[in-house]
Amino acid sequence: MQRKIPQLVCGAFGLLLFLLYFSSHPQARALNGLILNEYWQIIFGFALLLGVLSFMKVNLKAIERGKDRPYRIVSLIGLLTMPVLAIIWGIGGDSPFMWMFDNVQVPMQSTVFALLAFFVASASFRGFRARSVPAAILLASALLTLLSRSDVGGFLSQYLPDIADWVRNNPSMSARRAILIGIGLGSLTTSLRVIIGIERTWLGGDRA
Repeated sequence: MQRKIPQLVCGAFGLLLFLLYFSSHPQARALNGLILNEYWQIIFGFALLLGVLSFMKVNLKAIERGKDRPYRIVSLIGLLTMPVLAIIWGIGGDSPFMWMFDNVQVPMQSTVFALLAFFVASASFRGFRARSVPAAILLASALLTLLSRSDVGGFLSQYLPDIADWVRNNPSMSARRAILIGIGLGSLTTSLRVIIGIERTWLGGDRA
């Protein structure tokens, strides 16, 4: 019974949103927009709260086990400090909240993205080795795109940017559209499985 009620609620609302989305009736359109624009924020708020609680639970358990204790303590202090600063002094331009954001969070984000650049370069070096015909085509397309985005490409040939644009707008766009179609069909299939009740893993298991 504990699983049947969430399944019925999920199936009913999933079917309702499905019908409202594909309906052309003005009231159905208005109700669909109300649900997506207004109630979505409520769902996002509860999801954010759930994520914060889960983050605290995982880190507290890790601190008890002594795993990466200093880093996890700093993470929890930051998690608790930012809301307190926002509630007491607000989020104005000269508030302590914005000072922490500009001088702590932004430099950390820049550091992480700077480190990711090296991983991307390493992965590209391994992936772009021309060991086969598809790999050679991928390597040539990547080099063509890189050269067209730099001043070197215009110096080598004035037609290089046009060729790179053609590659992005035709072969590359075709592949991206195929991937998006696959993602759409996969999302539709998963949604139907959840609405019908075949997919039950979101309940915490695969048995009803």
